[in-house]
Amino acid sequence: MTASEFKALARAALTRAASWLRPHLRPRSLLLLPALFCIYVLVLIPFTPGIRDIRRAKVDQPAQIYSADGKLLAEFRPTHREWVSLKEISPQVIDALIATEDRRFYQHHGIDFRRTAGAALRTFSGDRQGGSTLTQQLARNLYPEEIGRSQTLTRKLKEAITAFKIEALYSKDEILETYLNTVPFLYNAYGIEMAARTYFDKSAGQLDVLESATLIGMLKGNSYYNPVLNPERALDRRNIVLGQMVKFGHLQPAKLDALRKRPLRIDFERQTEEPGRAPHFAQQLRKWLIAWADDNDYNIYSDGLVVRTTIDSRLQTMATNALAWQGNQLQSIANAAWGGRGGCANANVDLGHAFIRETDQYRALRTGGANDADALKHLGADRAFMQTLCENKTRVQAAFVALDPRNGQIRAWVGSRDFTQDPFDHVAQARRQPGSTFKPFVYGAAFDRGAKPTDTFVDQAVEIPIRGDEIWRPTDDSPPSGRPVSLRDGIAYSKNRITAQLMESVGPARVARLARDMGVRESHLDVVPSLALGTSPVTLKEMVSAYGTIANDGSYIEPLLVTRIENKDGDVLAQFESAPERALSVDATRKLVDVMRDVINRGTGTAIRTRFGVRADVAGKTGTTQDNADGWFILMHPQLVAGAWVGFNDSRVTLRSDYWGQGAHSALPIVGDFMQRSLRSHVIDVRARFDTQETPGFWATRLTRLRTWIAQTFTSEPKPSAAKQTSVQKPVRAKRAPSEPEAEVTDAPSEPPVFTTMPPILPAPGEAASSVAPAAPAEAASDTQQ
Repeated sequence: MTASEFKALARAALTRAASWLRPHLRPRSLLLLPALFCIYVLVLIPFTPGIRDIRRAKVDQPAQIYSADGKLLAEFRPTHREWVSLKEISPQVIDALIATEDRRFYQHHGIDFRRTAGAALRTFSGDRQGGSTLTQQLARNLYPEEIGRSQTLTRKLKEAITAFKIEALYSKDEILETYLNTVPFLYNAYGIEMAARTYFDKSAGQLDVLESATLIGMLKGNSYYNPVLNPERALDRRNIVLGQMVKFGHLQPAKLDALRKRPLRIDFERQTEEPGRAPHFAQQLRKWLIAWADDNDYNIYSDGLVVRTTIDSRLQTMATNALAWQGNQLQSIANAAWGGRGGCANANVDLGHAFIRETDQYRALRTGGANDADALKHLGADRAFMQTLCENKTRVQAAFVALDPRNGQIRAWVGSRDFTQDPFDHVAQARRQPGSTFKPFVYGAAFDRGAKPTDTFVDQAVEIPIRGDEIWRPTDDSPPSGRPVSLRDGIAYSKNRITAQLMESVGPARVARLARDMGVRESHLDVVPSLALGTSPVTLKEMVSAYGTIANDGSYIEPLLVTRIENKDGDVLAQFESAPERALSVDATRKLVDVMRDVINRGTGTAIRTRFGVRADVAGKTGTTQDNADGWFILMHPQLVAGAWVGFNDSRVTLRSDYWGQGAHSALPIVGDFMQRSLRSHVIDVRARFDTQETPGFWATRLTRLRTWIAQTFTSEPKPSAAKQTSVQKPVRAKRAPSEPEAEVTDAPSEPPVFTTMPPILPAPGEAASSVAPAAPAEAASDTQQ
């Protein structure tokens, strides 16, 4: 039976019962009505908010979010509100409130029966008026869902019962304080303190009688009496409040006429919450924490939870500063490339027209009857419109994230250049093509199948059939040399043709599976040959997580935001850690780390050494996508993996520079500056080294043992006396200047070259260094499908 059918049957039953009772009712029977009413009230009591809920509502204890080193990152409040005590609120606010909303507030116990009866009589006579006390209004404001919003007897009874409970639990001052701190005032301002700041740019304790009357007057109808949009109505309502204050003895009558003539004098400014040290991280954490709290019966806004996160406030500050510095440098380049403010349409007419056609103003003109040409001409001539449009489209964006590969703990997270200007999170939300930073998955899959860094492919034109009659022809920034190129050189110099041939031998399915196992687990990967050059969009968080797997000897650890959650008394409610999962064999991973060192030592990432003076054992990869739309760089250290992305929100916009558009020049400086500072401050250890010694296999181990046994058993040479071993010759290490990157390989060496497996020792950061860094070998700009 449906709800409507049930209501119809109930209505019919009540009608029949009333028709039967009517002739049988006598005056004595009317005494049953109060009893029935009392029974109904008793039935409603269990359906009203409980005492525990009321106590929780008053004691507002938002979750506090702390960094790993004990710094407060954020507080999760349900609304934009700052709680102030009653002593911190102007007495004139309280006088205006009581005179206007509840003049017998200190005499009743939750319900003013005289006012309620009077309001009922006036309502029956056609003049509808409210009779709710402040306590009833507080109950309605705090528990709108439990009490309801409909104008019914049941709702009023629930409201009255809750008001009685509040009066039993709180003192009058506590009720006033709670009411004034929870009542809404539009513009996301809750409570008298935020209202005072929003409309008068002062604290609640500084409000004068006119300002107090204006804000209290809004309570009758926030929108209708909005002093910003409806100043005349707000002025009239303010004067009514002043009259009420005179009527009930809160204001001298002699002052009323003069006060009524005074203007509103609104000083309006929307209040915004402080973004905090890691606003994008906090934004992501709030979603996770709400889900955890729901599953474990906690409230993040009132239970006083203390959340210990993985963020290191020192690293977070370094990352924020590095990204802001590089972002400002690139913005000046973008402004020049796009003709300055308002010049995007002149720099690229077709693209400028496309931007205009995507605006609401253009659609409004077309709806009004204008044709395409007229709409474009009209909006193109509007200098203010074009300036705003071009500034938004050509604003450089960037993102950065760093994590500890040993445990997956995220140490720094910067989602955009300015959270207040662009709250969109480019770390976890934006999906962009990763370009050549995806290539390590191809090389890792090859090493896992037995390939060696010294294996070669001929640098030649490549044509790979994909679907139907389509042919994929990857290119580099230089023509094919026809010479063999080793896998080590292929990744060091980011050779697309070498990587494409390696992808063909390994297979796209194997590469996609490895990428997912290593950390790219949320984005869809197209299983096609061009995946080798990063054509499937992914997030920066996924890529840095996958590089963390490489730095962790091939074991994937899910990125971790929180280490533990405590209650307000310090008791631990939950602890968190991520279990490692084997994604790539140890031997293959160590080969991959070793060849990725060469990206930094002599390949496309040499600026890490030459410009930023990083002398630690690091490995990494640059990445650039088609037309330089995206610049990437990810750097691995045994204790920290950091990655950055640079681009624009609209991928059709680029820096329009083959130099600055490359990841080696756009994203690398962010990571380089960050890593340099983190090493100098000793947050990570400059002496930490990757273990790239290959682990011998089962048969190799036993063969070595057999050879040792044979040599020890059948050798006839006497062992040297320990007494004669008085000196040991120290090995001499050949030195190679790190500031001299090798030229790109164009000829095959006659003999396999010998590569170092450890980074060269560079001067300490404080020592003298060349002021002009040599340019890094150019990374191939065409990293996507041609």
